[in-house]
Amino acid sequence: QVQLVESGGGLVQAGGSLRLSCAASRSIFSIANDMGWYRQAPGKQRALVATIATSISTDYADSVKGRFTISRDNAKNTVYLQMNSLKPEDTAVYYCKIRTFSGLDYWGQGTQVTVSS
Repeated sequence: QVQLVESGGGLVQAGGSLRLSCAASRSIFSIANDMGWYRQAPGKQRALVATIATSISTDYADSVKGRFTISRDNAKNTVYLQMNSLKPEDTAVYYCKIRTFSGLDYWGQGTQVTVSS
């Protein structure tokens, strides 16, 4: 079992920045095949934002490429999402997910990001 706790969300003006953190309750290096950030806006389905694999390879949704950066710190059991040049359409609840080597998915509780125009 793994608990994930997101933090760093909030209200920011368009063009601003936020850094989200996802802290895991146990070592992610030993269990996680890949980790990712997803978001869900009101009335929309949850969608992938960015992922980072054990190999440190990354992937991003087209809408955030060049603005968002995902990273991981295995020593701190934490995954980060640096979000720059935020737009009102980035407003959503952001969720962290870990997929273990055995194929199990664990989700955090989500953190609200609101970007005002």
